Amino acid sequence: MNSNNVKLGVERAPNRSLLYALGYTDEELSRPLIGVVSSYNEIVPGHMNLDKITEAVKSGVRAAGGTPVMFPAIAVCDGIAMGHVGMKYSLVTRDLIADSTEAMAIAHQFDGLVMVPNCDKNVPGLLMAAARLNIPTIFCSGGPMLAGHLSDGRRTCLSHMFEAVGAYKAGTLDECGVRDYEENACPSCGSCSGMYTANSMNCLCEALGMALPGNGTVPAPLSARIRLAKHAGMQVMQLVEKNIRPRDIMTPAAFNNAETVDMALGCSTNTMLHLPAIAHEAGVTIDLDHANAISAQTPNLCHLAPAGDTFMEDLDRAGGVSAVMKELTKKNLLDTSVLTVTGKTMAENLEKVVNRDTSIIRPIDNPYSANGGIAVLKGNLAKDGCVVKQSAVAPEMMKHEGPARVFDSEEEAISAIYARKIVPGDVVVIRYEGPKGGPGMREMLNPTSAICGMGLGESVALLTDGRFSGATRGASIGHVSPEAAAGGLIALVEEGDLISIDIPACSIELKVADDVLAERRKAWVCPEPKVKTGYLARYAKLVSSADKGAILE
Repeated sequence: MNSNNVKLGVERAPNRSLLYALGYTDEELSRPLIGVVSSYNEIVPGHMNLDKITEAVKSGVRAAGGTPVMFPAIAVCDGIAMGHVGMKYSLVTRDLIADSTEAMAIAHQFDGLVMVPNCDKNVPGLLMAAARLNIPTIFCSGGPMLAGHLSDGRRTCLSHMFEAVGAYKAGTLDECGVRDYEENACPSCGSCSGMYTANSMNCLCEALGMALPGNGTVPAPLSARIRLAKHAGMQVMQLVEKNIRPRDIMTPAAFNNAETVDMALGCSTNTMLHLPAIAHEAGVTIDLDHANAISAQTPNLCHLAPAGDTFMEDLDRAGGVSAVMKELTKKNLLDTSVLTVTGKTMAENLEKVVNRDTSIIRPIDNPYSANGGIAVLKGNLAKDGCVVKQSAVAPEMMKHEGPARVFDSEEEAISAIYARKIVPGDVVVIRYEGPKGGPGMREMLNPTSAICGMGLGESVALLTDGRFSGATRGASIGHVSPEAAAGGLIALVEEGDLISIDIPACSIELKVADDVLAERRKAWVCPEPKVKTGYLARYAKLVSSADKGAILE
């Protein structure tokens, strides 16, 4: 056991004295020490219940003969951080979480880990740590929020709430209407109720094989979530006993499976940042071009919010991620021989699974579309690629050409949108918001929601070197690489330039002559960094481009 390094022999008597100071008995110290990484806090709705999940995990560990030891991980609520300087600190926490978990796990020599995450960067951060540490690990997330209900009975969610602000600015919704959304969009604990980034990553924990079935979809308030947590605590002991490690599970085939499930579910575009970063830690290389190849052969089977009017609780009732994977196996789109944290293969896990509601999970022969939920576009404007959640784009915006409306920050863009300076046909360009330029690659949920809320979702596109919330819908194209701060062509776009977007053809072009662009390049000067001190300044110096997963190099 790793933990023998801190608890056996006369030489470790000082170490044991500190363990005794914690109240541990010899009986407890004779068992494997299991780190329980709790992301509980009192500021993130998706994490307010993780104290209970953590206690359930610890009960499971004890029941199976281990000694659980809790330590914390941080998490940011992207919704609360949205629209101000706080959003610069969202993506960057992914690496803080991975680094701090690595430090705690190695310093204290745990024999196994149970990760208890839930929201956006917390899940991939802990997956990165699991791959890096490579000691037996299982994930047990906090679960999704229930959908809300407006006063007239309509179901609602956080993406509707953000769009309601745009509707108010357009004069189509009054303050009472905004208040109705405000009070009812987020009715319970849990990660917000659509297929946003948190739920996308929690579902992909299952697809990667790192979590028990139900991890991504069992609603946070249900007792079934507590039972799942207890089983996760028990199961980590099996992983320790059999020495099954994350890199035995997170293989190239497992990442291929995860990307396939991603496309079928219609996950957040943020998965195109997180999966490459997690794979990098596992010694696996995946790139954006690979995503298009998978999308081309994977039908989109689900239209959860923001792409449609169904929610995570509906997906759970229909059979969850397992039922989606079972549909995909009918066309041999998954490698079901891969090992999972159940100790069994994916094929064994899916043996008795059925799709209980084909209106929620479309049958493989009757998909929403023949292609997956995400597309990677390339062209002179994004030489290294950019991403769009094509399953949430209106049909009339799958191809679009229009004049650029150029803004050097999110704040400038949102002001123009609210002032009704953006008109049908425009392409809103928001730059210097990338990993380095932001720094921190802010999400653009406010401007995208404003566009949709003001009735422009079927006529205006938005392009940025920043990123989007999973709650974004419409022709919102992010992760433009190279970013403006790195001298990408997006830095040279001028007001009125024509931009051509063809999502089915996976192309994006700035229609400006090469000689004109060459003259602009000569005159271009990179702006001074927006942040020059503290963690963000250090992050900007180390972070790679979005097409590489914004990993630190």
